[in-house]
Amino acid sequence: MSNSIEQNRQKFVELLESTNRDGVEYVIEDLDTWGFFSAPASSNQHLNYEGGLAEHSLNVYEMAIMLREQIIARRPDLKPRLPMDSIIIASLLHDVCKSRIYRKVTRRKRDAIGANETYETYEVDYSDLPIGHGEKSVIMILRSGMYLEDDEVTAIRWHMSAWDLAFQSYEMTKSLNVARDRCPLSCLIHSADTLAANLIERNAETIN
Repeated sequence: MSNSIEQNRQKFVELLESTNRDGVEYVIEDLDTWGFFSAPASSNQHLNYEGGLAEHSLNVYEMAIMLREQIIARRPDLKPRLPMDSIIIASLLHDVCKSRIYRKVTRRKRDAIGANETYETYEVDYSDLPIGHGEKSVIMILRSGMYLEDDEVTAIRWHMSAWDLAFQSYEMTKSLNVARDRCPLSCLIHSADTLAANLIERNAETIN
């Protein structure tokens, strides 16, 4: 494990343990077993390299903290709905489902002069518990033995917002609308995830 991966793991674990949530030690143990801390954040988009998933999750946490401060400054009444332990849990664990879907593979391509060269990349395998994205993260956490508050379940389930809607599903659309209306944590985590992935983690040359 590289120094940067180990440092991110240490910070990640310290934050989770700071919540004092029942069962958090089981989640940490499973994260290690699943290979979470060495997994990429994507196959060919943001942070698609070893350790990218933990790095992304920490970026989402930091963005969520920044947003929380600004929101509470303008809406102090929302502070009880955005507790720090829930911010930590929902931001750090929203993508645990990704820890078991990426497989490193070696492929071939032609270089600038037409010669074959090999390169390493990731392919996606959804065969392990193929039930979706946010809902899979929730189930994996609960199966590990850690308790989640209702708002945390909602925020993790809907962190992709409308991007995670089942095609033309009336029931899922209504559920998302209620989540937006009744769960400030859900809106906060979605916003932090979007900003981290599309601004913080993008190369400067790809932002026009």
